[in-house]
Amino acid sequence: MKTLLDFLAKYYHWLIFFILEVVSFVLLFQFNHYQNSVWLTTANAVVGRIDLWERSVLNYLTLGQVNEQLMRRNLLLQQNNDELQRRLAELTHDSTQTERLLAERLQGVRLLPAKVVTNSVMRRDNYITISAGEADGVEPEMGVVSGTGIVGIVYMTSRHYSIVMPLLNQHSRISCRLRDSQYFGYLRWEGDNPLHAVLDDIPRHARFKVGDIVETSGFSSIFPPGIFVGRVRAISNSDDGLSYKLKVLLGTDFSRLQDVCVVAQEFQTEVSELEQRADSLNSEVQ
Repeated sequence: MKTLLDFLAKYYHWLIFFILEVVSFVLLFQFNHYQNSVWLTTANAVVGRIDLWERSVLNYLTLGQVNEQLMRRNLLLQQNNDELQRRLAELTHDSTQTERLLAERLQGVRLLPAKVVTNSVMRRDNYITISAGEADGVEPEMGVVSGTGIVGIVYMTSRHYSIVMPLLNQHSRISCRLRDSQYFGYLRWEGDNPLHAVLDDIPRHARFKVGDIVETSGFSSIFPPGIFVGRVRAISNSDDGLSYKLKVLLGTDFSRLQDVCVVAQEFQTEVSELEQRADSLNSEVQ
C-alpha cells in the first residue's frame, strides 16, 4: 500500500492531467454534433478494420483444416468414382469372384489424416515424418496418399509419429497400372527429378499413349486399386529391350506436401500375414 501511495504522490500531476483530458474529450464529443459524428465515423472504421483483420487471421489459421477436409473429400470421391465404374462394368458383363472381392475391399478403406512434420526431396533415399502413429491406428506397411495421388508406404511407427518411405526413394517399388488398358508394372524413382518416376515392365504388346492415367493396381494389401498416381509423360524401351519403360509425371508435388492420409484397409493385416506365410513356405521348399 505504501508503494502505491508513493507512486501516486510522485506522479499525481500526470494522473490529474489524464483525468482532465478524458473529461475534456467526453465533453467535446458529447456536446458537439460535428465532433461527435467524426468520432463515431472514425471509431466505426477502426472497429471494422480490426474485425477484418480478425477474420483474415481466423481464416488463415483454419486453412489447414479446410485443406485436410478437401483432401479427404477428393480421395473419397475418387474411390466412389472407381466403385461406380466397377458396378457399371458388372451390369454389362459377368463379374468374376475376384472382381467382387475387390469391390468389397473398397468398402473397408479408412483414411487416417496426418500432417507432414519433416520432408526431403533432394536425397536418393528420402523419408517423410507424419504426425500420426500407433495411437492413431497407423501400422507399418500401410499406404499413404494425398489429395493429388499416392505418397508412399509407412516404414516405421512410434506412439504419435510415423516415418514414411515416399515414392522419392530408390528402394520404393509400388505396383501400378495403366487405367485404360489395365497393363501393370512397378513404379520406381530414378533419383533425379522429384516430379517424375518410371513405370517398368510394361509388355511390348500393350497399347497406350502419352497422357494416359497411371493408378494403383490393387495387387497388394497396401493400396486399394484406382488411386491416382500420375500421367504418362514419355515412352522408351527398357534396358533389355523386352518391355517398355514409361516416364510418369507424378500427381503429388512432394516439395509442397503438407497434408496426407494413411490408408487403413480392413483386411490388410490378414492379407499381409498370408503373404508372409507363403513366402516362408517357398523359402523352406527352396
